[in-house]
Amino acid sequence: MKAIVCLLSLGMSELPDIENMYRLDGKVCIVTGASSGIGDRFAKVLAAAGAKVVLAARRKERLEQLAAELPGALAIQCDVSDDDQCRNLIAQTIENCGRVDVLVNNAGISDAINPAEEADIETFRRVVDVNLNSCFLLSGLAARDMLSRKEGSIINIASVHGLVASAPNLQPAYVASKAGLVNLTRDLAVQWAKSGVRVNAICPGYFETELTQVMFDDDRSSRWIARNAAMGRGGAVDELDGALLFLASSASSYVTGIPLPVDGGWVAR
Repeated sequence: MKAIVCLLSLGMSELPDIENMYRLDGKVCIVTGASSGIGDRFAKVLAAAGAKVVLAARRKERLEQLAAELPGALAIQCDVSDDDQCRNLIAQTIENCGRVDVLVNNAGISDAINPAEEADIETFRRVVDVNLNSCFLLSGLAARDMLSRKEGSIINIASVHGLVASAPNLQPAYVASKAGLVNLTRDLAVQWAKSGVRVNAICPGYFETELTQVMFDDDRSSRWIARNAAMGRGGAVDELDGALLFLASSASSYVTGIPLPVDGGWVAR
């Protein structure tokens, strides 16, 4: 009863501005891997929330098509495994947009489906380079600008397989890179917490995208996904929208260093 009285005694000026809590008007947001799948969706969601979106990926034609759909969007071709192209992405963003407010490290690849004893070390290195090393480099480059203004949000797109093994899928490089990304998220968050820069991770379960379509199209694989997700199904891409906007916006102003599973209960089982 006392709690209810306290809430009722609050003046309207003290209530949260729900309508604008998740808005990103005037913010500059970079999305890597924006040419397809989750990255394409993320770019559209951020733009819908009012952000100026910088689209980065290897496939220039797809980037330009997406940029044409989003008012004020900037397309920059970038292979995140190339250090110089990563440096150019941040430099061009600052030159054209003035700053970086949000960085979404979404670009990623997986390894071939082979047992670890048969795995190719070069493939392993390539996956770790794209999924982990690039995130470290891009985060540091973006943070230089963010730290100078004492504000910013970095969102690493990890995976439930950064938290648990992928068996019976055989993806040792993917699992290792995403687990590394989860703990990199924690470490950078702690380093920059007092300087106003937040670093968090989203850990998606299985979502039907270009990358996972082959699994959803296969009866055995789709049944495996349904069986291991507590909600009994894979995710729809729009079910990541809320997590993205929460971590990108002021709604999460006191949240840093978390791996946020959006997985239908996959890791809760």
